[in-house]
Amino acid sequence: MPHRVSQHGQESQQEIERAAAALGRRRFLTVTSAAAALAFATNLPGSAHAAEADANKAVSDDPFTLGVASGDPLPGSVVLWTRLAPKPYETGSGLPNARITVRWEIAHGRRFRRVARRGEISAHPELNHSVHVEAEGLDADRVYYYRFRTGKWISPVGRTRTAPAAGANLTDLRLAAISCQAYHDGYYTAHRHLAEEDVDLVFHLGDYLYEYAVDAHGGARKYTDRELPAVFNRETATLEDYRLRYALYKSDPDLRAAHAAHPFLVTWDDHETENNYADDIPEDGGSSEQFLVRRAAAYRAYWENQPLRRPQKPSGPDMRLYRRLLFGKLAQFDILDTRQYRSDQAYGDGAHAPGPESEDPKRTITGATQERWLLDGWRASDTVWNVVPQQVTFSERRTNSTPAYKLSMDAWDGYPASRERLLAGAESAGIENLMVLTGDVHKGYAYDIKRRFGDQDSRTLGTEIVATSITSGKDGEDKPADWADYTGANPHMKFYNGRRGYVTVRLTSKEARADFRTVAAVTTPGAQVSTAATFVTEVGDQGLREV
Repeated sequence: MPHRVSQHGQESQQEIERAAAALGRRRFLTVTSAAAALAFATNLPGSAHAAEADANKAVSDDPFTLGVASGDPLPGSVVLWTRLAPKPYETGSGLPNARITVRWEIAHGRRFRRVARRGEISAHPELNHSVHVEAEGLDADRVYYYRFRTGKWISPVGRTRTAPAAGANLTDLRLAAISCQAYHDGYYTAHRHLAEEDVDLVFHLGDYLYEYAVDAHGGARKYTDRELPAVFNRETATLEDYRLRYALYKSDPDLRAAHAAHPFLVTWDDHETENNYADDIPEDGGSSEQFLVRRAAAYRAYWENQPLRRPQKPSGPDMRLYRRLLFGKLAQFDILDTRQYRSDQAYGDGAHAPGPESEDPKRTITGATQERWLLDGWRASDTVWNVVPQQVTFSERRTNSTPAYKLSMDAWDGYPASRERLLAGAESAGIENLMVLTGDVHKGYAYDIKRRFGDQDSRTLGTEIVATSITSGKDGEDKPADWADYTGANPHMKFYNGRRGYVTVRLTSKEARADFRTVAAVTTPGAQVSTAATFVTEVGDQGLREV
Protein backbone atom coordinates (compact mmCIF):
# COMPACT_ATOMS: atom_id res chain seq x y z
CA MET A 1 0.00 0.00 0.00
CA PRO A 2 1.18 3.58 -0.48
CA HIS A 3 3.79 4.79 1.96
CA ARG A 4 5.80 7.99 1.85
CA VAL A 5 9.38 8.56 2.88
CA SER A 6 9.73 9.81 6.44
CA GLN A 7 12.33 12.39 7.47
CA HIS A 8 14.58 10.87 10.08
CA GLY A 9 17.56 13.11 10.49
CA GLN A 10 18.44 16.41 8.91
CA GLU A 11 22.12 15.54 8.58
CA SER A 12 21.52 12.33 6.60
CA GLN A 13 19.05 14.07 4.31
CA GLN A 14 21.48 16.89 3.64
CA GLU A 15 24.20 14.37 2.75
CA ILE A 16 21.86 12.69 0.25
CA GLU A 17 20.88 16.04 -1.28
CA ARG A 18 24.51 17.13 -1.69
CA ALA A 19 25.42 13.81 -3.30
CA ALA A 20 22.39 13.93 -5.57
CA ALA A 21 23.23 17.44 -6.70
CA ALA A 22 26.73 16.26 -7.59
CA LEU A 23 25.29 13.52 -9.77
CA GLY A 24 23.26 15.73 -12.07
CA ARG A 25 20.88 14.19 -14.56
CA ARG A 26 20.49 10.41 -14.92
CA ARG A 27 22.31 10.23 -18.28
CA PHE A 28 25.47 11.56 -16.60
CA LEU A 29 25.35 8.97 -13.83
CA THR A 30 28.37 6.83 -14.72
CA VAL A 31 29.59 3.91 -12.66
CA THR A 32 32.46 6.00 -11.31
CA SER A 33 30.37 9.01 -10.32
CA ALA A 34 27.70 6.85 -8.70
CA ALA A 35 30.25 5.01 -6.59
CA ALA A 36 31.90 8.28 -5.60
CA ALA A 37 28.56 9.82 -4.69
CA LEU A 38 27.68 6.86 -2.52
CA ALA A 39 31.02 7.11 -0.72
CA PHE A 40 30.45 10.83 -0.17
CA ALA A 41 26.88 10.42 1.05
CA THR A 42 27.76 7.79 3.61
CA ASN A 43 31.28 8.80 4.65
CA LEU A 44 32.77 5.57 3.36
CA PRO A 45 36.54 5.19 3.00
CA GLY A 46 37.64 6.19 -0.47
CA SER A 47 40.19 3.39 -0.70
CA ALA A 48 40.00 -0.39 -0.49
CA HIS A 49 43.52 -0.52 0.94
CA ALA A 50 42.69 -0.56 4.62
CA ALA A 51 45.25 -1.95 7.04
CA GLU A 52 45.21 -5.62 7.95
CA ALA A 53 44.05 -6.19 11.51
CA ASP A 54 45.19 -8.92 13.86
CA ALA A 55 41.99 -10.94 14.14
CA ASN A 56 42.91 -12.23 17.58
CA LYS A 57 43.04 -8.66 18.88
CA ALA A 58 40.40 -7.05 16.66
CA VAL A 59 37.67 -9.62 17.28
CA SER A 60 37.22 -10.03 21.01
CA ASP A 61 33.56 -11.15 20.83
CA ASP A 62 31.79 -13.71 18.64
CA PRO A 63 31.75 -12.18 15.14
CA PHE A 64 29.34 -14.73 13.63
CA THR A 65 26.15 -13.33 15.15
CA LEU A 66 24.49 -13.09 11.71
CA GLY A 67 25.09 -16.73 10.85
CA VAL A 68 26.17 -18.23 7.55
CA ALA A 69 24.54 -18.73 4.16
CA SER A 70 25.16 -20.30 0.77
CA GLY A 71 23.69 -19.77 -2.66
CA ASP A 72 23.73 -19.80 -6.47
CA PRO A 73 25.03 -23.37 -6.82
CA LEU A 74 26.77 -24.47 -10.02
CA PRO A 75 27.90 -28.03 -10.87
CA GLY A 76 31.34 -27.53 -9.28
CA SER A 77 30.88 -24.41 -7.21
CA VAL A 78 28.74 -22.68 -4.62
CA VAL A 79 28.82 -19.28 -2.89
CA LEU A 80 29.54 -19.27 0.86
CA TRP A 81 28.65 -16.14 2.84
CA THR A 82 29.07 -14.64 6.26
CA ARG A 83 29.53 -11.16 7.76
CA LEU A 84 31.61 -10.37 10.81
CA ALA A 85 29.50 -8.45 13.33
CA PRO A 86 30.32 -8.87 17.03
CA LYS A 87 28.07 -5.88 17.74
CA PRO A 88 25.53 -6.10 14.91
CA TYR A 89 23.26 -3.27 16.09
CA GLU A 90 26.07 -0.69 16.02
CA THR A 91 27.58 1.24 13.13
CA GLY A 92 30.77 -0.58 12.21
CA SER A 93 29.54 -3.74 13.97
CA GLY A 94 32.17 -3.35 16.71
CA LEU A 95 35.11 -3.88 14.33
CA PRO A 96 38.06 -1.67 13.38
CA ASN A 97 38.37 0.03 10.01
CA ALA A 98 40.71 -2.71 8.81
CA ARG A 99 40.77 -5.90 6.79
CA ILE A 100 40.31 -9.07 8.80
CA THR A 101 41.42 -12.48 7.56
CA VAL A 102 38.71 -15.14 7.52
CA ARG A 103 39.47 -18.81 6.92
CA TRP A 104 36.86 -21.05 5.34
CA GLU A 105 36.47 -24.76 4.70
CA ILE A 106 33.93 -26.94 2.96
CA ALA A 107 33.70 -30.64 3.74
CA HIS A 108 31.87 -33.84 2.89
CA GLY A 109 30.50 -34.29 6.40
CA ARG A 110 29.31 -32.19 9.30
CA ARG A 111 32.36 -33.17 11.40
CA PHE A 112 34.82 -31.91 8.75
CA ARG A 113 36.90 -35.09 8.72
CA ARG A 114 37.12 -34.97 4.89
CA VAL A 115 37.70 -31.38 3.84
CA ALA A 116 37.06 -30.84 0.14
CA ARG A 117 38.39 -27.27 -0.13
CA ARG A 118 39.71 -24.59 2.21
CA GLY A 119 41.14 -21.11 1.90
CA GLU A 120 41.44 -17.57 3.24
CA ILE A 121 39.67 -14.37 2.30
CA SER A 122 39.80 -10.80 3.59
CA ALA A 123 36.72 -9.22 5.11
CA HIS A 124 36.96 -5.58 4.00
CA PRO A 125 35.51 -2.71 6.04
CA GLU A 126 34.34 -1.08 2.78
CA LEU A 127 32.01 -4.08 2.36
CA ASN A 128 30.98 -4.05 6.02
CA HIS A 129 33.26 -7.04 6.70
CA SER A 130 31.12 -9.35 4.58
CA VAL A 131 32.73 -12.24 2.70
CA HIS A 132 31.60 -14.00 -0.45
CA VAL A 133 33.57 -17.18 -1.13
CA GLU A 134 33.03 -18.78 -4.53
CA ALA A 135 34.16 -22.27 -3.55
CA GLU A 136 35.41 -24.03 -6.69
CA GLY A 137 36.57 -27.52 -7.62
CA LEU A 138 33.66 -29.33 -5.95
CA ASP A 139 31.82 -32.42 -7.11
CA ALA A 140 28.55 -31.94 -8.95
CA ASP A 141 25.22 -32.75 -7.28
CA ARG A 142 26.67 -33.27 -3.82
CA VAL A 143 25.79 -32.13 -0.31
CA TYR A 144 28.57 -30.26 1.51
CA TYR A 145 29.06 -28.65 4.91
CA TYR A 146 30.94 -25.41 5.47
CA ARG A 147 32.16 -23.06 8.19
CA PHE A 148 34.33 -19.99 8.79
CA ARG A 149 37.03 -19.09 11.32
CA THR A 150 38.64 -15.85 12.42
CA GLY A 151 40.86 -15.51 15.47
CA LYS A 152 39.63 -17.98 18.05
CA TRP A 153 36.06 -17.93 16.73
CA ILE A 154 34.35 -20.61 14.63
CA SER A 155 31.07 -19.99 12.84
CA PRO A 156 28.00 -22.21 12.94
CA VAL A 157 28.05 -25.01 10.36
CA GLY A 158 26.06 -24.57 7.17
CA ARG A 159 24.76 -27.22 4.80
CA THR A 160 24.69 -26.66 1.04
CA ARG A 161 24.76 -28.57 -2.24
CA THR A 162 26.10 -28.17 -5.76
CA ALA A 163 24.08 -28.37 -8.95
CA PRO A 164 24.08 -31.50 -11.15
CA ALA A 165 26.45 -31.65 -14.09
CA ALA A 166 25.29 -30.07 -17.33
CA GLY A 167 23.14 -32.57 -19.20
CA ALA A 168 22.70 -34.87 -16.20
CA ASN A 169 19.51 -36.91 -16.20
CA LEU A 170 18.18 -35.63 -12.91
CA THR A 171 14.93 -37.34 -11.95
CA ASP A 172 13.88 -35.32 -8.91
CA LEU A 173 14.40 -31.77 -7.61
CA ARG A 174 12.79 -30.27 -4.53
CA LEU A 175 12.63 -26.54 -3.95
CA ALA A 176 10.91 -24.01 -1.72
CA ALA A 177 9.72 -20.50 -2.53
CA ILE A 178 9.42 -17.75 0.08
CA SER A 179 8.90 -13.98 0.19
CA CYS A 180 7.94 -10.95 2.24
CA GLN A 181 9.37 -11.22 5.75
CA ALA A 182 8.50 -7.96 7.51
CA TYR A 183 10.28 -8.25 10.87
CA HIS A 184 7.77 -5.97 12.57
CA ASP A 185 4.78 -8.12 11.48
CA GLY A 186 5.66 -11.27 13.37
CA TYR A 187 7.95 -14.15 14.20
CA TYR A 188 9.85 -16.16 11.59
CA THR A 189 8.22 -19.43 12.60
CA ALA A 190 7.85 -20.42 8.95
CA HIS A 191 11.62 -20.14 8.51
CA ARG A 192 12.15 -22.57 11.39
CA HIS A 193 9.89 -25.11 9.69
CA LEU A 194 11.55 -24.42 6.34
CA ALA A 195 14.92 -25.27 7.87
CA GLU A 196 13.56 -28.75 8.59
CA GLU A 197 12.13 -29.36 5.11
CA ASP A 198 13.85 -31.79 2.74
CA VAL A 199 14.51 -29.39 -0.14
CA ASP A 200 17.49 -28.86 -2.43
CA LEU A 201 17.04 -25.12 -3.04
CA VAL A 202 15.22 -22.12 -1.61
CA PHE A 203 14.13 -19.23 -3.84
CA HIS A 204 13.64 -15.95 -2.02
CA LEU A 205 11.36 -13.90 -4.25
CA GLY A 206 11.73 -10.48 -2.70
CA ASP A 207 11.01 -8.21 0.24
CA TYR A 208 13.80 -9.78 2.29
CA LEU A 209 13.61 -6.69 4.46
CA TYR A 210 11.31 -3.69 4.78
CA GLU A 211 12.37 -0.09 4.89
CA TYR A 212 9.71 0.86 7.46
CA ALA A 213 10.45 1.72 11.08
CA VAL A 214 10.66 -1.03 13.71
CA ASP A 215 9.86 0.14 17.24
CA ALA A 216 11.65 -0.86 20.43
CA HIS A 217 9.36 -3.86 20.99
CA GLY A 218 9.65 -5.30 17.47
CA GLY A 219 6.20 -4.24 16.31
CA ALA A 220 3.78 -7.19 16.32
CA ARG A 221 6.39 -9.33 18.06
CA LYS A 222 5.71 -7.28 21.22
CA TYR A 223 8.98 -8.08 22.93
CA THR A 224 8.93 -7.98 26.70
CA ASP A 225 12.42 -9.38 27.26
CA ARG A 226 14.38 -6.79 25.21
CA GLU A 227 14.26 -3.37 23.64
CA LEU A 228 15.58 -2.73 20.17
CA PRO A 229 17.83 0.31 19.65
CA ALA A 230 16.22 3.53 18.47
CA VAL A 231 18.26 3.36 15.25
CA PHE A 232 15.68 0.92 13.87
CA ASN A 233 12.71 3.16 14.65
CA ARG A 234 13.01 5.11 11.38
CA GLU A 235 12.81 4.46 7.68
CA THR A 236 15.97 3.33 5.90
CA ALA A 237 17.57 5.89 3.57
CA THR A 238 21.37 5.69 3.87
CA LEU A 239 23.82 2.83 3.47
CA GLU A 240 24.27 2.60 7.22
CA ASP A 241 20.48 2.39 7.68
CA TYR A 242 20.21 -0.53 5.27
CA ARG A 243 23.21 -2.30 6.75
CA LEU A 244 21.79 -2.08 10.24
CA ARG A 245 18.39 -3.26 9.06
CA TYR A 246 19.95 -6.41 7.55
CA ALA A 247 21.69 -6.94 10.88
CA LEU A 248 18.34 -6.80 12.66
CA TYR A 249 16.71 -9.28 10.28
CA LYS A 250 19.65 -11.68 10.21
CA SER A 251 19.92 -11.67 13.98
CA ASP A 252 16.69 -13.70 14.02
CA PRO A 253 17.59 -17.34 14.86
CA ASP A 254 14.88 -18.86 12.65
CA LEU A 255 16.07 -16.98 9.55
CA ARG A 256 19.64 -18.00 10.34
CA ALA A 257 18.51 -21.62 10.63
CA ALA A 258 16.88 -21.57 7.19
CA HIS A 259 20.00 -20.07 5.60
CA ALA A 260 22.25 -22.61 7.29
CA ALA A 261 20.08 -25.52 6.15
CA HIS A 262 19.68 -24.77 2.42
CA PRO A 263 21.32 -22.84 -0.43
CA PHE A 264 19.32 -19.71 -1.30
CA LEU A 265 18.80 -18.15 -4.72
CA VAL A 266 17.66 -14.60 -4.07
CA THR A 267 16.06 -11.78 -5.98
CA TRP A 268 14.65 -8.53 -4.66
CA ASP A 269 11.36 -6.74 -5.03
CA ASP A 270 10.69 -3.20 -3.84
CA HIS A 271 11.02 -3.03 -0.06
CA GLU A 272 14.73 -3.83 -0.11
CA THR A 273 14.92 -0.23 -1.36
CA GLU A 274 11.53 1.54 -1.20
CA ASN A 275 7.90 0.51 -1.64
CA ASN A 276 6.73 0.34 -5.28
CA TYR A 277 9.64 2.20 -6.83
CA ALA A 278 10.04 1.85 -10.61
CA ASP A 279 13.54 2.06 -12.08
CA ASP A 280 14.83 5.50 -10.98
CA ILE A 281 11.38 6.81 -10.00
CA PRO A 282 10.70 6.86 -6.25
CA GLU A 283 7.29 6.11 -4.80
CA ASP A 284 6.50 9.73 -4.02
CA GLY A 285 7.54 10.99 -7.46
CA GLY A 286 10.45 12.99 -6.04
CA SER A 287 13.91 13.58 -7.41
CA SER A 288 15.39 10.71 -9.41
CA GLU A 289 18.87 12.01 -8.62
CA GLN A 290 18.28 11.74 -4.88
CA PHE A 291 16.55 8.41 -5.24
CA LEU A 292 19.46 6.89 -7.18
CA VAL A 293 21.78 7.61 -4.26
CA ARG A 294 19.34 5.80 -1.99
CA ARG A 295 19.09 2.95 -4.51
CA ALA A 296 22.86 2.66 -4.66
CA ALA A 297 22.97 2.35 -0.88
CA ALA A 298 20.20 -0.26 -0.84
CA TYR A 299 21.76 -2.31 -3.64
CA ARG A 300 25.16 -2.28 -2.00
CA ALA A 301 23.78 -3.43 1.34
CA TYR A 302 21.77 -6.13 -0.44
CA TRP A 303 24.87 -7.56 -2.09
CA GLU A 304 26.85 -7.36 1.14
CA ASN A 305 24.24 -9.42 2.96
CA GLN A 306 23.33 -12.09 0.40
CA PRO A 307 25.17 -15.16 -0.98
CA LEU A 308 25.68 -13.69 -4.46
CA ARG A 309 28.48 -14.05 -7.01
CA ARG A 310 30.86 -11.39 -8.32
CA PRO A 311 28.79 -10.62 -11.46
CA GLN A 312 26.00 -9.45 -9.14
CA LYS A 313 28.20 -6.95 -7.29
CA PRO A 314 26.65 -3.51 -7.88
CA SER A 315 28.21 -0.54 -9.62
CA GLY A 316 26.69 2.49 -7.93
CA PRO A 317 22.90 2.33 -8.40
CA ASP A 318 23.04 -0.51 -10.94
CA MET A 319 23.15 -4.22 -10.22
CA ARG A 320 22.45 -7.09 -12.60
CA LEU A 321 20.40 -9.51 -10.56
CA TYR A 322 18.68 -11.49 -13.32
CA ARG A 323 20.55 -14.70 -14.04
CA ARG A 324 20.12 -18.29 -15.22
CA LEU A 325 20.94 -21.58 -13.49
CA LEU A 326 20.58 -25.08 -14.94
CA PHE A 327 19.92 -28.28 -13.02
CA GLY A 328 20.79 -31.03 -15.45
CA LYS A 329 18.18 -31.72 -18.10
CA LEU A 330 15.37 -31.37 -15.59
CA ALA A 331 15.09 -27.62 -14.93
CA GLN A 332 16.23 -24.23 -16.15
CA PHE A 333 15.73 -21.39 -13.69
CA ASP A 334 15.52 -17.87 -15.12
CA ILE A 335 15.55 -15.52 -12.13
CA LEU A 336 14.06 -12.13 -13.02
CA ASP A 337 14.31 -8.56 -11.75
CA THR A 338 10.98 -6.83 -12.39
CA ARG A 339 11.79 -3.72 -10.36
CA GLN A 340 15.01 -2.09 -11.62
CA TYR A 341 14.13 -1.67 -15.30
CA ARG A 342 10.36 -1.21 -15.35
CA SER A 343 8.28 1.64 -16.72
CA ASP A 344 6.53 3.73 -14.08
CA GLN A 345 3.24 2.29 -12.87
CA ALA A 346 0.27 3.44 -14.93
CA TYR A 347 -2.47 5.66 -13.54
CA GLY A 348 -0.46 6.57 -10.47
CA ASP A 349 -0.18 2.95 -9.25
CA GLY A 350 -2.69 1.04 -7.11
CA ALA A 351 -5.76 -0.79 -8.44
CA HIS A 352 -7.19 0.68 -11.65
CA ALA A 353 -9.28 -0.36 -14.62
CA PRO A 354 -7.18 -1.33 -17.64
CA GLY A 355 -6.90 1.41 -20.22
CA PRO A 356 -4.73 3.06 -22.87
CA GLU A 357 -2.03 4.06 -20.40
CA SER A 358 -1.50 0.58 -18.90
CA GLU A 359 -1.96 -1.12 -22.29
CA ASP A 360 0.61 1.01 -24.12
CA PRO A 361 2.68 -1.54 -26.10
CA LYS A 362 5.91 0.32 -25.28
CA ARG A 363 5.54 -0.33 -21.57
CA THR A 364 7.85 -2.88 -19.96
CA ILE A 365 8.25 -4.54 -16.57
CA THR A 366 11.57 -6.24 -17.37
CA GLY A 367 13.31 -3.79 -19.68
CA ALA A 368 14.17 -4.69 -23.26
CA THR A 369 17.56 -6.29 -22.52
CA GLN A 370 16.27 -8.64 -19.84
CA GLU A 371 13.26 -9.53 -21.99
CA ARG A 372 15.51 -10.53 -24.92
CA TRP A 373 17.73 -12.50 -22.55
CA LEU A 374 14.75 -14.48 -21.27
CA LEU A 375 13.29 -15.19 -24.71
CA ASP A 376 16.70 -16.20 -26.08
CA GLY A 377 17.15 -18.52 -23.11
CA TRP A 378 13.82 -20.17 -23.76
CA ARG A 379 14.64 -20.70 -27.42
CA ALA A 380 17.90 -22.43 -26.45
CA SER A 381 16.42 -24.47 -23.60
CA ASP A 382 16.18 -28.25 -23.75
CA THR A 383 15.18 -28.91 -20.14
CA VAL A 384 11.93 -30.57 -19.08
CA TRP A 385 10.91 -27.62 -16.89
CA ASN A 386 11.42 -23.90 -17.46
CA VAL A 387 10.91 -22.15 -14.13
CA VAL A 388 10.81 -18.36 -13.72
CA PRO A 389 11.32 -17.16 -10.13
CA GLN A 390 10.23 -13.51 -10.01
CA GLN A 391 8.43 -10.96 -7.89
CA VAL A 392 4.90 -9.80 -8.75
CA THR A 393 1.75 -11.62 -9.86
CA PHE A 394 2.06 -12.72 -13.49
CA SER A 395 -1.44 -14.02 -14.19
CA GLU A 396 -4.45 -11.78 -14.61
CA ARG A 397 -6.14 -11.05 -11.28
CA ARG A 398 -9.42 -9.16 -11.60
CA THR A 399 -10.87 -7.65 -8.45
CA ASN A 400 -14.44 -8.74 -9.24
CA SER A 401 -16.69 -10.19 -11.96
CA THR A 402 -18.30 -6.93 -13.05
CA PRO A 403 -17.32 -4.88 -16.13
CA ALA A 404 -15.91 -2.34 -13.66
CA TYR A 405 -13.19 -4.69 -12.44
CA LYS A 406 -9.76 -3.33 -11.60
CA LEU A 407 -6.24 -4.72 -11.88
CA SER A 408 -3.03 -4.12 -9.94
CA MET A 409 -0.92 -1.56 -11.78
CA ASP A 410 2.20 -2.77 -9.91
CA ALA A 411 1.85 -6.37 -11.12
CA TRP A 412 2.10 -7.79 -14.67
CA ASP A 413 -1.55 -6.73 -15.09
CA GLY A 414 -0.21 -3.17 -15.27
CA TYR A 415 2.18 -4.23 -18.04
CA PRO A 416 0.06 -6.48 -20.30
CA ALA A 417 2.21 -5.83 -23.39
CA SER A 418 5.24 -7.19 -21.52
CA ARG A 419 3.27 -10.28 -20.52
CA GLU A 420 1.99 -10.81 -24.05
CA ARG A 421 5.51 -10.68 -25.47
CA LEU A 422 6.62 -13.36 -23.02
CA LEU A 423 3.61 -15.60 -23.62
CA ALA A 424 4.08 -15.32 -27.38
CA GLY A 425 7.78 -16.02 -26.93
CA ALA A 426 7.16 -19.10 -24.79
CA GLU A 427 4.71 -20.43 -27.34
CA SER A 428 7.09 -19.71 -30.24
CA ALA A 429 9.99 -21.38 -28.41
CA GLY A 430 7.93 -24.52 -27.82
CA ILE A 431 8.13 -24.27 -24.04
CA GLU A 432 5.85 -27.07 -22.89
CA ASN A 433 6.27 -27.01 -19.12
CA LEU A 434 6.42 -23.46 -17.81
CA MET A 435 6.20 -22.56 -14.14
CA VAL A 436 6.31 -19.05 -12.72
CA LEU A 437 7.20 -18.65 -9.03
CA THR A 438 5.91 -15.42 -7.46
CA GLY A 439 5.91 -13.55 -4.14
CA ASP A 440 4.84 -10.00 -3.17
CA VAL A 441 1.11 -10.27 -2.42
CA HIS A 442 1.15 -11.89 1.06
CA LYS A 443 -1.24 -14.59 -0.14
CA GLY A 444 -0.90 -18.08 -1.52
CA TYR A 445 -2.30 -18.46 -5.04
CA ALA A 446 -2.21 -21.15 -7.74
CA TYR A 447 -3.02 -20.20 -11.34
CA ASP A 448 -3.24 -21.77 -14.74
CA ILE A 449 -1.39 -19.44 -17.12
CA LYS A 450 -3.76 -18.99 -20.07
CA ARG A 451 -2.56 -17.95 -23.51
CA ARG A 452 -5.32 -15.33 -23.41
CA PHE A 453 -6.73 -14.67 -19.96
CA GLY A 454 -9.90 -13.21 -21.46
CA ASP A 455 -10.59 -16.58 -23.12
CA GLN A 456 -10.65 -19.39 -20.59
CA ASP A 457 -10.83 -21.90 -23.47
CA SER A 458 -7.44 -20.76 -24.77
CA ARG A 459 -4.40 -22.94 -24.28
CA THR A 460 -2.89 -23.34 -20.81
CA LEU A 461 0.79 -22.50 -21.32
CA GLY A 462 1.93 -23.19 -17.78
CA THR A 463 1.22 -22.62 -14.11
CA GLU A 464 1.97 -19.92 -11.59
CA ILE A 465 2.65 -20.74 -7.95
CA VAL A 466 2.50 -17.74 -5.60
CA ALA A 467 4.20 -18.11 -2.22
CA THR A 468 2.50 -16.33 0.64
CA SER A 469 4.52 -14.15 2.99
CA ILE A 470 6.69 -15.36 5.85
CA THR A 471 5.20 -12.67 8.13
CA SER A 472 4.00 -9.66 6.13
CA GLY A 473 0.33 -8.98 6.82
CA LYS A 474 0.56 -10.57 10.28
CA ASP A 475 -1.47 -13.72 10.99
CA GLY A 476 -3.83 -13.65 8.02
CA GLU A 477 -6.75 -16.01 7.47
CA ASP A 478 -7.62 -19.01 5.33
CA LYS A 479 -10.31 -17.14 3.38
CA PRO A 480 -9.65 -13.41 3.11
CA ALA A 481 -12.63 -11.07 2.80
CA ASP A 482 -12.24 -10.85 -0.99
CA TRP A 483 -11.95 -14.62 -1.49
CA ALA A 484 -15.31 -15.02 -3.26
CA ASP A 485 -14.71 -11.97 -5.48
CA TYR A 486 -11.28 -13.10 -6.63
CA THR A 487 -12.07 -16.77 -7.16
CA GLY A 488 -15.31 -15.91 -8.97
CA ALA A 489 -13.70 -13.36 -11.26
CA ASN A 490 -10.68 -15.50 -12.18
CA PRO A 491 -11.55 -19.08 -13.19
CA HIS A 492 -7.86 -19.78 -13.84
CA MET A 493 -7.22 -19.10 -10.12
CA LYS A 494 -7.29 -22.58 -8.59
CA PHE A 495 -6.29 -21.66 -5.03
CA TYR A 496 -6.35 -18.63 -2.74
CA ASN A 497 -5.28 -18.66 0.91
CA GLY A 498 -4.29 -15.84 3.24
CA ARG A 499 -2.18 -17.60 5.89
CA ARG A 500 1.59 -17.15 6.32
CA GLY A 501 4.16 -19.73 5.27
CA TYR A 502 5.89 -20.92 2.11
CA VAL A 503 5.45 -23.32 -0.78
CA THR A 504 7.46 -26.41 -1.66
CA VAL A 505 7.64 -27.75 -5.21
CA ARG A 506 8.85 -31.14 -6.35
CA LEU A 507 9.85 -31.35 -10.01
CA THR A 508 10.16 -34.73 -11.76
CA SER A 509 10.27 -35.87 -15.37
CA LYS A 510 6.54 -36.63 -15.14
CA GLU A 511 4.97 -33.91 -13.02
CA ALA A 512 5.35 -31.00 -10.62
CA ARG A 513 3.78 -31.10 -7.16
CA ALA A 514 3.23 -27.90 -5.13
CA ASP A 515 2.48 -28.03 -1.40
CA PHE A 516 1.25 -24.82 0.23
CA ARG A 517 2.67 -24.93 3.78
CA THR A 518 1.06 -22.55 6.28
CA VAL A 519 1.17 -21.63 9.96
CA ALA A 520 -1.82 -20.47 11.98
CA ALA A 521 -0.11 -17.44 13.55
CA VAL A 522 3.05 -15.36 13.42
CA THR A 523 2.26 -12.72 16.04
CA THR A 524 2.97 -15.40 18.63
CA PRO A 525 5.90 -17.81 18.23
CA GLY A 526 5.84 -21.58 17.91
CA ALA A 527 2.89 -22.31 15.59
CA GLN A 528 2.87 -25.68 13.87
CA VAL A 529 3.03 -26.00 10.10
CA SER A 530 0.45 -27.80 7.97
CA THR A 531 -0.36 -28.26 4.30
CA ALA A 532 -3.23 -26.05 3.20
CA ALA A 533 -3.47 -27.59 -0.29
CA THR A 534 -1.52 -29.67 -2.80
CA PHE A 535 -1.63 -29.30 -6.58
CA VAL A 536 -0.11 -31.31 -9.41
CA THR A 537 0.55 -30.39 -13.05
CA GLU A 538 1.70 -33.03 -15.53
CA VAL A 539 4.56 -32.82 -17.99
CA GLY A 540 3.12 -32.18 -21.46
CA ASP A 541 -0.35 -31.46 -20.06
CA GLN A 542 -0.18 -28.17 -18.17
CA GLY A 543 -2.98 -27.27 -15.78
CA LEU A 544 -3.33 -27.56 -12.01
CA ARG A 545 -5.19 -30.42 -10.38
CA GLU A 546 -5.75 -30.52 -6.62
CA VAL A 547 -4.85 -33.80 -4.93
